[in-house]
Amino acid sequence: MKVKMMIVAVLALASAGAWAAPDEAMGKAGCMACHAKDKKILGPAFKDIAARYKGQDVTARLMEKVRKGGSGSFGPVPMSPIGADKISDGDLKEAVEWILKS
Repeated sequence: MKVKMMIVAVLALASAGAWAAPDEAMGKAGCMACHAKDKKILGPAFKDIAARYKGQDVTARLMEKVRKGGSGSFGPVPMSPIGADKISDGDLKEAVEWILKS
């Protein structure tokens, strides 16, 4: 499992340069280890998240989901909680809003 996670992380880091997120905070928080803009890695692609929540006011809800982690929304793979020590509330809000516009 560790090898698989390392491969995923390397691939995510390699693809991260292909598009610019609103801030480097997403990379520092570890988001890019499991997500990419337009393809599923371990977690859903940002474009798939945006499509699921299109037209809904879910920024606060998704911020809470990032903070608490969980599973079931996009499959059985759980998302680890991401604390304020990894990404500030302001940067997280900006990231979620950017994802929803993807």
